Amino acid sequence: MSRALTDTLLDLSELTVLTEAATGAYAVTAVLAAMAGARHVYAFTRPTRHGTPGDARQQTLELAVSVGVADRIDVVEQITPDILRQTDIVTNSGHLRPLTAALIDQLPKKAVIALMFEAWEFRPEDLDMEACSRRGIPIVGVNERHPSVDVFSFLGPLCVKQLHDCGLSVYKNRIAVLCDNDFVGPLRAGLASSGASVDTFDDVQTMYRDDWDAIVVALRPAAWPRIGSPEATHLAACAPAGAIVVQFWGDMDRTVLSANGLGVWPTAPPRLGHMGILLSEIGPEPVVRLQAGGLRAAEWVRRGRAVSPDGYAQLVTQPPDPAFANSH
Repeated sequence: MSRALTDTLLDLSELTVLTEAATGAYAVTAVLAAMAGARHVYAFTRPTRHGTPGDARQQTLELAVSVGVADRIDVVEQITPDILRQTDIVTNSGHLRPLTAALIDQLPKKAVIALMFEAWEFRPEDLDMEACSRRGIPIVGVNERHPSVDVFSFLGPLCVKQLHDCGLSVYKNRIAVLCDNDFVGPLRAGLASSGASVDTFDDVQTMYRDDWDAIVVALRPAAWPRIGSPEATHLAACAPAGAIVVQFWGDMDRTVLSANGLGVWPTAPPRLGHMGILLSEIGPEPVVRLQAGGLRAAEWVRRGRAVSPDGYAQLVTQPPDPAFANSH
């Protein structure tokens, strides 16, 4: 965490942050904000499948005590109007989502929302974009490829971990990667560096028949499953019996994949629009880097600095696809 703060030059002095109190690696967010000098941090928590509010409070405050910043963090289970009136940065974190119009309307005009991932990955169901536009509150993505953040470089090892989990060695495996977005480079490099033979396809219908051990799906989510009945039929025609379809990112109709004789991993589907494996599965480092970068991007915009392509911050400027929003 100290290295991440040094690398990103994160400075939240005089700013108040509203984020989450969470468990595991995600307990770092509130503590990072306090370590970066935030005037105060409000860390909201609620019951989730990852733990109880008591678990989140304990893990967040134990970490905060260990670095001497517990006095500037309040773990709360209710977000009051008074908290919102003080807030300069709100993070688009799991416990806070969705950020509703009712919440956004109570923020100061100078507040910003930290998306905590890249702008093009924006999910309309996470927050009310119309309310942000109406209030003039920026939604700030983070450049995950900035040298001081460099989270994209963890995508390859993350995919390797997912394949190991489903029983594949990766080394000497024949792997097809279906990817229509900027994940493609890191995924290809990570799999190849682990000894896999990799081909990439930006569209399901362009994939050809081969002795694939696995088909990694990393397709940007849409209003419909990216792997539906026609796509499942095509994949089954391209792959030998026993091939596994691995859901890295992008929604899939698991029923039709199984009906076509394909294995599916992970066994439990992720939430719509979410990745099939969390960054924390390979340790805290990528999570720490991402959270520090997300806060740095928001701080950059909150302080009125110019946004540039090679900087930390990215602005979400395109309205969401109504079909996608309505489907969720």
